[in-house]
Amino acid sequence: MTRLGAFALAVALGACTAGGPDRSAAEPERAAAPVAGCPAFPAYNWWHADISDLPVHPRSAEWLQRMSPRSDLHPDFGPSFGEGPPYGIPITVVAGDHRKVRVRFTYAGESDRVRYPLGRDTRIEGGRGSDGDRHAIIVDRDHCRLYETWATRVRDGRWRAGSGAVWSLRSNRLRPDGWTSADAAGLPILPGLLRWREVRDGTIDHAIRFTTDVTSTHHLWPARHDAGSRTSRSYPPMGARFRLAADFDTSGYGRYARRVIRAMQTYGLVLADNGSPWFFQGEQHRRWPARLIEELKQIPADEFVAVDTSGLQVDPDSAAVN
Repeated sequence: MTRLGAFALAVALGACTAGGPDRSAAEPERAAAPVAGCPAFPAYNWWHADISDLPVHPRSAEWLQRMSPRSDLHPDFGPSFGEGPPYGIPITVVAGDHRKVRVRFTYAGESDRVRYPLGRDTRIEGGRGSDGDRHAIIVDRDHCRLYETWATRVRDGRWRAGSGAVWSLRSNRLRPDGWTSADAAGLPILPGLLRWREVRDGTIDHAIRFTTDVTSTHHLWPARHDAGSRTSRSYPPMGARFRLAADFDTSGYGRYARRVIRAMQTYGLVLADNGSPWFFQGEQHRRWPARLIEELKQIPADEFVAVDTSGLQVDPDSAAVN
């Protein structure tokens, strides 16, 4: 994960703490699955916005042309078949009285410099010896507080990370504009992860985080940061949202895959980081069905369009939507 751009100088820490496709009778609406009893941000948050009727973004064709449009989607989670822990980003749930520690950040000027509930129980993406992004996602279930770090590691008994961010899961408040998070887009990671329970229960109610390899040095609300290598606006910016075609043919897909497809038509994908084109993220979970993962690999990128979400904005410093 690349971090580019100058740091913000002085911004109060308090500023950062803070109808889709028809469903059959066999697929009734249900309450969304919480995370450890907490909402994954309010129901009227941007992550939960129905984008099925939003207009296509004027730059949609330009962006898609530069995003490996002949690729198929790739679920960046699922079984590892004995080659290590299951793929995906793990979620650690802790109690409110969990011991908190100081973290030394590489990008301290854009990180929330508070104590984090890290410890031996903290699960890190790829494992502690990984050379990947090593995200740590921690939910304080008693206070519904979200802690996220990137490039997380322990050295000489001390915790270090590339960057870190803290949110209230009950708030729509955004980070200061220009600040990164544990993601290049300056957004939280948790609400964009596909979770096994919501797929199993048919309760997916949010956009899904994904990556592409070449991005612009711009970002769209509610993203707060960019890490691109191209100044041209013809390249996709962080925060861009993409919708799967409403008439996408789901014949041949299983029940679980159709639920994910429906979410991509209703809530879409969110460009949140640099990485392999069309890799989308889910939680690390041992129950992800291998068949589901294989079916999701058959969704073609050229069935997506970028949508214009600007009309959803209520306040540029809030993720609340109209």
